[in-house]
Amino acid sequence: QVQLVESGGGLVQAGGSLRLSCVASGLTLSTYTMGWFRQGPGKEREFVKGSSWSYPDSVKGRFITSRDNAKNTVFLQMNSLEPEDTGVYYCAVRQGALIRSTWEDYDYWGQGTQVTVAS
Repeated sequence: QVQLVESGGGLVQAGGSLRLSCVASGLTLSTYTMGWFRQGPGKEREFVKGSSWSYPDSVKGRFITSRDNAKNTVFLQMNSLEPEDTGVYYCAVRQGALIRSTWEDYDYWGQGTQVTVAS
């Protein structure tokens, strides 16, 4: 059974940093393409980050992804956080080499972790 479990969310002041983790079981993350999504209060879910070369404008230069294949874990380092970054963050994986920005293009999703940025 495939499971993705996010952690690392919490409450942080604007300008602060958080590192989210996504641990996978039931699959080998290194063979999948990763995506991070978020959903803010009253907002639609949006794609946030793919691999190192994917930079949506809203997080460009502030969010960085990395992997630890030995731990079957991916990370989302979030710096210079802004109140607009508040939301539930989800990791997702899909087979294939192409990054997609649509939720439905992914095969598995985590349960999400709450990030709250106070002004």
